[in-house]
Amino acid sequence: MNNLKKIFSDSKVLVTGHTGFKGSWISAWLKMLGANLIGLSDSASNYPSHYESISKIFDKDLRADVRDLEALKKIIHENKPDFIFHLAAQPLVLDSYKNPYATFTTNTLGIINLLESLRTYREECSVVIITSDKSYENLELDRGYHEEDRLGGLDPYSGSKGAAELAIKSYFHSFFQNNHSVKIAIARAGNVIGGGDWSSGRIVPDAIKAWQANRALTIRNPYSTRPWQHVLEPIHGYLLLAQSLKENKSINGQAYNFGPNSDQTYNVIDVSQILSEFLVGFSWKIDQENKNILYESKLLALNSSKANEQLGWFSKLSFKDTMKLTALWYQHFYSDKQGKIFDFTATQIENYSDSL
Repeated sequence: MNNLKKIFSDSKVLVTGHTGFKGSWISAWLKMLGANLIGLSDSASNYPSHYESISKIFDKDLRADVRDLEALKKIIHENKPDFIFHLAAQPLVLDSYKNPYATFTTNTLGIINLLESLRTYREECSVVIITSDKSYENLELDRGYHEEDRLGGLDPYSGSKGAAELAIKSYFHSFFQNNHSVKIAIARAGNVIGGGDWSSGRIVPDAIKAWQANRALTIRNPYSTRPWQHVLEPIHGYLLLAQSLKENKSINGQAYNFGPNSDQTYNVIDVSQILSEFLVGFSWKIDQENKNILYESKLLALNSSKANEQLGWFSKLSFKDTMKLTALWYQHFYSDKQGKIFDFTATQIENYSDSL
């Protein structure tokens, strides 16, 4: 953690989407590194949420919609951040079917507004834009996708992320490639799990809700595989990417995958079985009558060799350790220790950092 501390200590860092799952975890880690922390989201997260448990760590806790160009531009130009981590998004595939317009405007226009705000920004700033593994056109390949593979998406969520990446590429080559004080990189990660996520339609949050309600979890797509990884794994990659972006101009404009090792891809049944080992009383069943007509990819994995070679980032946690850390966080939260959850989050970050 010492090298990261040298980079982020006393720096001014803007995290968009800080009330979300990954946004709150990266904010906690940045605060531990000594950053002056500015959070930006359109609204406070509903309770329970990881953000609610750690909200006091922010030096500024701002409310604005990334779809509002003038508001976003004003915040950036007035606060003059040294780093920006852009995580503000509509993050759910199923919700993208319910409200495709909000998904595209948030995920695509929101990033365009960020780029437009930075186009006239003349202070030095390193910007990591987090998109998704679903930016790739998923051909159900049995290999991990490389950064140069074709982008696309059949569902609104994937389409919005692929469209955002095209906008980033266009803005970079038009405005940021040469002699600009702002440097940009893209981070893509897979299905991230960990304590503090209560989003509907995700296997682990749905499992936790079922566990707390003393009912069996109903599994929708039991054989869908995902590159499951603990939230600290890609966040470590995002921090290393921001560090490298600040120190190394040659990676400006590039994209990086942050996924688990190839042997870490498991299906939904595997996740449920491992969770049942750590959560007393948790049970699950397959939805035999599921008539799901909405497209969801069955196979999706990332190749992270570029991040391995250029950033020195590697996935460290086994699948079982990932599930254990996740289960322990929720056990701690529901054991009447919500007021001390930041301390527990910090302990998990410290232990993970010590293992690097």
